[in-house]
Amino acid sequence: MIRTALLPALLLSAVAISACSGDDDAGSPTPSGDSSPAATASPSATAPDPGSLAWASLAPVPSPRSEVAVAALDGLVYVIGGFEASGVTTQTVEVYDPATDSWSPAAPLPEPRHHAAAIGYEGRLYVFGGYLASFRSPTSTVFEYDPATDQWADVAQMPRIRGGHAVAEVGGRVYLIGGATAGPVDSPINVPEVDVWDPTTGEWSEAAPLPTMRDHLGVAAVDGIIYAIGGRIEIDYGLNLDANQAYDPATDEWTALAPLPAARSGHAVAALAGAVYVMGGEGLDGTFDTNEAYDAASGVWLVMPPLPTPRHGMGAAVVGDLIYVPAGGPTPGLSVTGANEALGVVAP
Repeated sequence: MIRTALLPALLLSAVAISACSGDDDAGSPTPSGDSSPAATASPSATAPDPGSLAWASLAPVPSPRSEVAVAALDGLVYVIGGFEASGVTTQTVEVYDPATDSWSPAAPLPEPRHHAAAIGYEGRLYVFGGYLASFRSPTSTVFEYDPATDQWADVAQMPRIRGGHAVAEVGGRVYLIGGATAGPVDSPINVPEVDVWDPTTGEWSEAAPLPTMRDHLGVAAVDGIIYAIGGRIEIDYGLNLDANQAYDPATDEWTALAPLPAARSGHAVAALAGAVYVMGGEGLDGTFDTNEAYDAASGVWLVMPPLPTPRHGMGAAVVGDLIYVPAGGPTPGLSVTGANEALGVVAP
């Protein structure tokens, strides 16, 4: 079973998937992460040994969706907005409790959103931008959710409209990175600017721009450094990128790092135990089950157990010592799933 106090041991022992074989997922249209020659193990790595990790399949998302925003807040995982199977953008917000392996509804967003970004900070949940309907309708609104009152509030406007972006928090400031906005003829144009928001004062500032403009990327912070990984050009998943760039808020500088072994976009990214995990995604050949982790200490990519349900348009959130990956699309473009899977260390 997976070592955790948050989920019933009986459930995990019944559904934990072996991570030691390294075989490809038979149902995946693309190779699993361990087939990538650029991803290797390293004796200097600080991330968990891949052989010590396993996935668990958990209670599915009640409303299957894709292109959602996902964030953790106070031990709970929030799945926000996205596309329904019909293609309609939704306001739905559902909350997963790892302690009970159960879901509950939260107050819906004030308006529908897909390709938004979310983060939990100081007892509040924040949702940034996204698209209202088509890719021609990005927004700059920032919503704040108070779980104590189950209410949303419109608290800010971003300096520029964007969707398909990602966010990370370092030192009490939220960094909005990448994404795309609508161009003069309603075609998407990538956003290079990095906007920085202070939730305490409400003030905005601008950081050094993202060196490689892209959307559908993933970001996560390790030891005060933000890693921006993967993505694509102007929402075209035929133009996937392997960019891996790190931003240091202390120096306001970006650094190019070892590229992502499997270029992809629409993936889920999360940081745990000194490593940034890049899970799933999509490309011209299908969706990925690939799971590769960039070890911040050694600077190498590690092959991790493949995602049990290949998909894109999902999110990832860390609660305790587990990474939760809910929702997404099992095939490129519009598709939905209620899959909810968690990655953690297998108890000896």
